[in-house]
Amino acid sequence: MAPVALTGLLGLCACLLLAPGCAQAGKLLVVPMDGSHWFTMRSIVESLVLRGHEVVVVRPEVNWHLEVSAKYTVKTYSTSYPQEDLNRLFKGFADSRWKTRAGNIFSPLMHPSSNVFDYFFSRCRILFNDRKLVKFIEDRSFDAVFLDPFDLCGLIVAKYFSLPSVVFARGLFCHFLEEGSQCPSPPSYVPRGLLGFSDTMTFWERVWNHITHVEEGLLCHNFIKTGLEVASEILQTTVTAYDLFGPVSIWLLRTDFTLDNPKPMMPNMVFIGGINCLPGKPLSPEFEAYVNASGEHGIVVFSLGSMISEIPEKRAMEIADALGKIPQTVLWRYTGTRPPNLAKNTILVKWLPQNDLLGHPKTRAFITHSGSHGIYEGICNGVPMVMLPLFGDQMDNAKRMETRGAGVSLNVLEMTSEDLANALKTVINDKSYKENIMRLSSLHKDRPIEPLDLAVFWVEFVMRHKGAPHLRPAAHDLTWYQYHSLDVIGFLLAIVLGVVFIVYKSCAFACSKCFGKKRRSKKPQKSKAH
Repeated sequence: MAPVALTGLLGLCACLLLAPGCAQAGKLLVVPMDGSHWFTMRSIVESLVLRGHEVVVVRPEVNWHLEVSAKYTVKTYSTSYPQEDLNRLFKGFADSRWKTRAGNIFSPLMHPSSNVFDYFFSRCRILFNDRKLVKFIEDRSFDAVFLDPFDLCGLIVAKYFSLPSVVFARGLFCHFLEEGSQCPSPPSYVPRGLLGFSDTMTFWERVWNHITHVEEGLLCHNFIKTGLEVASEILQTTVTAYDLFGPVSIWLLRTDFTLDNPKPMMPNMVFIGGINCLPGKPLSPEFEAYVNASGEHGIVVFSLGSMISEIPEKRAMEIADALGKIPQTVLWRYTGTRPPNLAKNTILVKWLPQNDLLGHPKTRAFITHSGSHGIYEGICNGVPMVMLPLFGDQMDNAKRMETRGAGVSLNVLEMTSEDLANALKTVINDKSYKENIMRLSSLHKDRPIEPLDLAVFWVEFVMRHKGAPHLRPAAHDLTWYQYHSLDVIGFLLAIVLGVVFIVYKSCAFACSKCFGKKRRSKKPQKSKAH
């Protein structure tokens, strides 16, 4: 065969092998979490669609970002509440974060404003009341469920239909991740969430870490009480958190050890931190003009995430005053009332291409709420950060970046305009911050496979093999006392005590025989009276 013809044949074969339709197509059910959680989950869903899989996304009628798409099938179920109620509840939760900073995990979870989570938990009941949708899921014979565990509904769906599940999350509060995966998490060097501790804790930090560890085990069930009640009602049996989290096949965790501290992990835990970091696209003419007009000083990108776009007026004025004290142009994503003291160098926008701006060479700093999406975009693009954490894992994210010398963390409720201005000047002018974030960026990007490709592989793996039982540790089959080897310790202790008892009794008997005989032989004879 001629070389040209052979080359053409090989090229055709390669194209056919790489074509999406050539992959073994499967059926995937997706139960997402609303809000920013969906943004990166959607990228995996769209990649799976391109590879020829049938994907069905189940969403509530009332939502924020779970849009209808032509790329995949969307099944919608009605809700018992209007959009206004959901917006009002979440606004109450967001506003409460500007009044009290979480001191531990129970501050936000037990606050009255956390009622918004009951909406997330209770809507699963509405999903199962839609008999037409339930019948559709039954008839489609899905290969797996791809879910976000934060509202529990995806876990309930997986258990109800006996489907293998793939979890997509940053992590889980309380002990649910450790219990669900049976992964050890020693409190001696693995800090609990929201404490802001590093993995090298002082004695008193370890004391507090142990106390928090125990508190979570005792109190966290109160937070998901409504969710467990709904699950018990749907599954018609008493359901515990372990019943829902225990059967998970694969945990796709949006983190890596560039951000998190080294700790034990299980074989079914896959780290995909930075999955939202995409190659920067050219800026639109509007934003390109802003960047070019900044001159040699460059720009600062400011965003508090997709869910927080309004802040109290007094705080907004403090921030606006601080931004006016630096020479850089500030692009601030903000939809609230325009602060009256806004400086000329600050531009308010309702939306901004955050990743594209962070990747621009003229970006000098990033002001962020320290959500994992923003933190990883800052790492990927090598931009030092000023962090204003509000709730959730944001405190821990900020603390870890600060200890790595890649940014400055401030208490947004207590900081002054001077504090913010000085923090910005520090991360911009002190070259060590840029050097440290570039080092982290280099470590983060030095990997054998991209996070998106890794996530797609493991979802397909579970679909092909109907789960991943070979990665499931035997610890799931042990009782609590077997897991901690209390039965073995008790058995060995009984043997040791038994041996000690026998030896003691034997020695006591020997001593009594030996020394008792001598005492009798030495007993003085009484003299006879004459």
